[in-house]
Amino acid sequence: MSDFQIDDLVIENDSKIVYLIIDGLGGLPMEGRGGTELQIAKTPHLDALAECSICGLLDPISPGITPGSGPSHFALFGYDPLESNIGRGILEAAGIDFPLTSKDIVARINYATVNNEGIITDRRAGRISSEENHRICAKLEKNIDLGSDMEVLVKPVKEHRAILVMRSEKLEEGDIADTDPQREGSAPLPPHALNPQSENTVKYVESFLDQSWKILSDEPKANAVLLRGFARHRVYRSLQERFKLKALAIATYPMYKGIARLLGMKVLDDLITLDDEVEALKENYDQYDFFYLHVKHTDSRGEDGDFDAKVKVIEEVDRVVPRITQLNPDVLVVTGDHSTPAKLKSHSWHTLPVLINSRFARVDEVKKFDEISCAQGGLGRSATIHLMSLSLAHALRLTKFGA
Repeated sequence: MSDFQIDDLVIENDSKIVYLIIDGLGGLPMEGRGGTELQIAKTPHLDALAECSICGLLDPISPGITPGSGPSHFALFGYDPLESNIGRGILEAAGIDFPLTSKDIVARINYATVNNEGIITDRRAGRISSEENHRICAKLEKNIDLGSDMEVLVKPVKEHRAILVMRSEKLEEGDIADTDPQREGSAPLPPHALNPQSENTVKYVESFLDQSWKILSDEPKANAVLLRGFARHRVYRSLQERFKLKALAIATYPMYKGIARLLGMKVLDDLITLDDEVEALKENYDQYDFFYLHVKHTDSRGEDGDFDAKVKVIEEVDRVVPRITQLNPDVLVVTGDHSTPAKLKSHSWHTLPVLINSRFARVDEVKKFDEISCAQGGLGRSATIHLMSLSLAHALRLTKFGA
């Protein structure tokens, strides 16, 4: 069934849907540990929830494909991850509510550390503080010069992340390959255009990078710039327009707020901890009918390769589950956007466990919420893009198709 047909079937009612998205949830067994992070974690509340829900596995994009955070999140909300794919720069810009224009080419910056030979020794510059990030962005923005007809904006996001905005009528397209090799021990990659219309933009990117090396040469940690996710801004139909959902995003990291803003969700700011997020859900519960509650640190600890720390984050999520279920949502979905096994220290192609709790769910025999147990669930294995239609159906927000 296409997105267009699903949109046509949507009806309004007063039901409430809660998405609890545990970023990077899926894992792999580590030697000597006896299971994945989710299997090892003590999760009595998630297990109890699985026991009265319908469970299954999700492929964020398709089998064997390792997804980025952007496309995997678009799929969660019912948007085709291939058609909706957009550069990370736009997502980060939207995350800090930066006012974009049609003249802008945007990329995400990762500040990094390189040695005297130009080899990357730390792709995240030691996860510098956000205060350091502000200072370095201001330093670059003040000293970069790409000509009088090109405005260059360098804005901090969080820790080692920032955005580059090049604003000019002269820029055609921004389909440019990443300069981040995604690994340490290599030199940054040179930018190159992915189509003829982006050749002119590459020249400005090259100049920006050349100048940034000189400007940041005296920095002890953030002495290099890696660029990812070049893109122009585009407009998406909102969750309200497509699914008649008044949606609230509850997240702490800018990029996930950015995705939510692009899809027309109301975004809350000034949330720091998981407890803050759950309290925000409670405080705003009467005002919205779709809630996206995002947990970041499972993904971060997975990327750090810290199995035990990821287990602890999962257990922290389990601790707050009763505070969510006490609200008695008509539909509660628990899953992730992608897998981030500590064993790999990166995103991976592995499937994700998912549960849908609803009084209209056909409860299966699953007793534990983990990757292996959920493989036996009644939902089977499907693409994440179908999760929204399943959620709407369990909330009685879809009418029948055909006569």
